[in-house]
Amino acid sequence: MLMDELRGVYFILLKDLKAYYFKPPNISWGILFPLVLALAFSLRNPAGLVELAPGLIAMAAVFGTTSMEAIVITFERRTGALERLLLAPISLTSILIGKVLGGTVFGAMISGVMMIISMAVFGMRVIHPVWFSVSLLLTLLTLSALGAFIAVSVKEVFEAQTLSNYFRFPMIFLCGVFIPVEAMPLPLRAVAYLLPLTYSVDALKATISGISNRSGFIFDAAALCLFLILFLAAANTLLRRSLK
Repeated sequence: MLMDELRGVYFILLKDLKAYYFKPPNISWGILFPLVLALAFSLRNPAGLVELAPGLIAMAAVFGTTSMEAIVITFERRTGALERLLLAPISLTSILIGKVLGGTVFGAMISGVMMIISMAVFGMRVIHPVWFSVSLLLTLLTLSALGAFIAVSVKEVFEAQTLSNYFRFPMIFLCGVFIPVEAMPLPLRAVAYLLPLTYSVDALKATISGISNRSGFIFDAAALCLFLILFLAAANTLLRRSLK
């Protein structure tokens, strides 16, 4: 049974990558978005790009995961393709995990381009590559699960995109991408600590500048794991109810 579930997750992931993600327009957008983003910040503050690099990588992960994840799941629910997957001997949870992994892989491609640019052009150096990889993986999984939760909360693609923006833009401006969370007013800090990207940016910064406080990094990783579990559980519950 476990092997059947894993095999089903793998083929759902493979199908989504071929049918939705790995298309020329999506790939070109995924590459151009980090390039334009990096160029905009290099014109604004060429000397401060190394400090902004972790936030830029996290922001690329946000758009790489949530944008496509919302489209894929909502579209398949709209056309009935998701219901047809239920005819296969695989659980609804495994179907959802396969969908989340698709967004994770696509988000990894986009954030990977941003990471290469940051290292090759901006001079970013990763002091702890293993912990950096762990932080980025947890970030991608959590944000992809958020995209899945958003997708199952609505019925139309445009509704999913609109709802995604209610999460994406507050995270971009409140989670330490541009301004440190500690420098924000107390009410905004309280909101920031309720958003998963805050812990992603903090963990990525620690792996680049050097982990001086290991307990702080573990706390960030634990917070991302908690968000991941919450988003997956909420998406699973909503999807199960909508298919009854």
